[in-house]
Amino acid sequence: MSNEDAQVLLNEIEGHLLIAAAREEGRTAAVRFSAPFDWLTQAQREDVERRFETEYLALARASWQRSAERARELRGEYEEAYRGLRRRLLAGWLLACTAVAAVGVLLLPIAWAGAS
Repeated sequence: MSNEDAQVLLNEIEGHLLIAAAREEGRTAAVRFSAPFDWLTQAQREDVERRFETEYLALARASWQRSAERARELRGEYEEAYRGLRRRLLAGWLLACTAVAAVGVLLLPIAWAGAS
């Protein structure tokens, strides 16, 4: 199994665990929500809890999607900033090399004259 395959598998496992945790949170929140409604029948309570859990998961999924989208946006912004920094660094390095070469060319006649 390659590292890429292992990473995909780990991401899938993490996704399943995240969904399972969200479902459990949704169930717990649904039970807490329906607890004060003691006048509901058992079937009505189960229906309310099921609907609450479904809505909870939908909200969690929407939140995850917004977070993933924002992460993609930030990644693009950081990559662009990195490319700009790399260009400026390369330009500075080339300018420094050019300056060193120019100084060498200017000093070469002086060195030749001193050697004679």
